[in-house]
This record gives sequence, structure tokens and C-alpha cells, in this order.
Amino acid sequence: GQLVESGGGLVQVGGSLKLSCAASGDNFRIYNYPMRWYRQAPGKQRELVATITIGSVPTYADFVQGRFTISRDNAKNMLYLQMNNLKPEDTAVYYCNAGFPINKWGQGTQVTVSS
Repeated sequence: GQLVESGGGLVQVGGSLKLSCAASGDNFRIYNYPMRWYRQAPGKQRELVATITIGSVPTYADFVQGRFTISRDNAKNMLYLQMNNLKPEDTAVYYCNAGFPINKWGQGTQVTVSS
């Protein structure tokens, strides 16, 4: 199975983007896993942005709390990240991750916020 992110792009400060992560492959169903969004800015370590549990309970990093919303559609095998009020420091490559025990990563999608 694989994860493929989409929806990144260039947006102005204060704008919005919605990232999607599509899971595919034989027997790879996201409802079996906690799902996460991470990001990595140039020269920085990858950091956790948001988590959604198997029971669809979300948690967020402090730096996106109140601006980003993580959601999942198990029927469509999709993960989402709605990003509002974007800031220049949100510029990064965003990755989706299927957690324990599979620990699978997508290839990432670039988000660039211009000031």
C-alpha cells in the first residue's frame, strides 16, 4: 500500500489550503491506524503537526492549534488537513503518516506561504 499527498501550493499570508492524503493498495485501510500529518521546513527536523486516532479524536501541535483541522474519511480511505490563517512559518513539505504498526509515509506535498 501507499500514501499520496496532494493539495499543496503557494498561498499568501492569511490564506487557506486543504491537504489530502489518499491511501491505496491491497488491504491497506486507514481505519486500522492512527493517522498523522508532519511537516519539514528547510534545514529543520520533521515535526508533528496533528494526529487523529482510530476513534477520530484529533490532537494538534501548539503552533497550529485553532488554525488547522485534521480529519479522516475511512470510507474513502482519505486523510485531510484543513489549514487556515496560514503564516510564513508554515512553509514546509507536509507528509501524511499511517502509524503503528505499519508506519507508512507519503512522499510529501510542498506548502509555501508568501508574505
